Amino acid sequence: MSAVVRSWWACRSLRLRLTAAAAVVMTAGLAGAAALLVVWLHASLISGLDQTALQSAQVVASYEDSDRIPAEVPLTDHGEVAVQVVDAGGKVSSSSANLRGRPRAFTFPASESSIPRAHTVHDIPVGGSGTWRAVGVPAGTARNPVTVYVAVPTESVDHGLAQLAAGLATGVPAVVALLTGVVWLLTGRALRPVDAMRAQTAEITASDLSRRVDVPPADDALGRLARTFNDLLARLDAATQRRRRFIADAAHELRNPLSTLHTRLEVAAHHPGSTDWKTLAPGLLRETERLARLVDDLLQLARLDARPRLRTRPVDLDEIVFTEVRQARRRTRLVIDQHAVGAARVEGDEDALARVVRNLLDNALRHATTRIDVSLRTLDGTARLVVADDGPGIPEADRERVFGRFTRLDDARARYTGGSGLGLAIVRDTVTAHHGSTRIEDNRPGARLVVLLPAEDR
Repeated sequence: MSAVVRSWWACRSLRLRLTAAAAVVMTAGLAGAAALLVVWLHASLISGLDQTALQSAQVVASYEDSDRIPAEVPLTDHGEVAVQVVDAGGKVSSSSANLRGRPRAFTFPASESSIPRAHTVHDIPVGGSGTWRAVGVPAGTARNPVTVYVAVPTESVDHGLAQLAAGLATGVPAVVALLTGVVWLLTGRALRPVDAMRAQTAEITASDLSRRVDVPPADDALGRLARTFNDLLARLDAATQRRRRFIADAAHELRNPLSTLHTRLEVAAHHPGSTDWKTLAPGLLRETERLARLVDDLLQLARLDARPRLRTRPVDLDEIVFTEVRQARRRTRLVIDQHAVGAARVEGDEDALARVVRNLLDNALRHATTRIDVSLRTLDGTARLVVADDGPGIPEADRERVFGRFTRLDDARARYTGGSGLGLAIVRDTVTAHHGSTRIEDNRPGARLVVLLPAEDR
């Protein structure tokens, strides 16, 4: 129950974090968009005011050019517009009605470009204090040059933008709150299958890896995650079952020689006077040797399962083959032909590769009738090692199975000759660790065990 509670709390915490992150992102996004909107509107409206001031100045300048401008400039614009016409001496020659009798209000020079640049001015003595946008346009004649100044107030723009900013300041939090609620509901709905998966996962234990989590019907990221997790559970289940079978098989294999040793020693201990130690000792020695080989094989497989780092270096595989063949000839009267062994250099662990050749020869010795043929050659960057015997051969249906652990095609014969059913499993695992491959072919009669390894140039 505590695991389920922890799962529920973890899912709820994830939901809270996702909602908070979404709220922060939405707040930042909406606030940035609102700020950009205000800036853009301000620039657009100010540009409109500048155009209005410029058009009014051009109209007044046309009056001045025709010498028809009165002392008071008539304007048709609605709202407050301030106009002053200043001569070359800085004297105001005419103005709009709202600046009648006022001193010069504009001091910046007239623009010489075709598109006059507007200026921001303050404290024009018209109405209340505020900000104005003003342009200066040259006019008049060569004998009587003047400058026409026209200014329009920005008060309406500033007021409108202030109202917009206030509205956005009120509306953005409301929109964020609404969207946060929507995100909370959507994440809750989206994480409901995750919560169910976490609860199911919390109930899976190492003793029962056969259970699986429910896969959502939608083919989305969550569905793919559930399928991937079920695949992981399947691999763990298979590995656990394989480990349990290996432990059971290893215990069974160890029990046989130990039981034999125990029985013989127990009989000798109860009947010391009638025990012929000269007859008993060779049998005990054979059992202890068999037990030592089995333990050695088990340790080798344990090292391979742990995926250790191999002490790789350039190795002359032909020298290893010659050495192992000499050792094998001391243990048998069978003919072992090595004339087809050629030079081959590979990158690998010398001890591990020697174990591969030794196991192949041991397997051939247990099954050969009269002879064993060993060959080694390098072709197209691959070293090909073949150990062939003239025994009964291996049926095609069993050629992959013999590389399994504790696999014996002839169980009684293998036990009698000391085979543990681990030799070929060690061969395959070691060769695979060296990026090679193994297979079995027909020898007619017998079997050919083939090992392929990446070769190095001499």
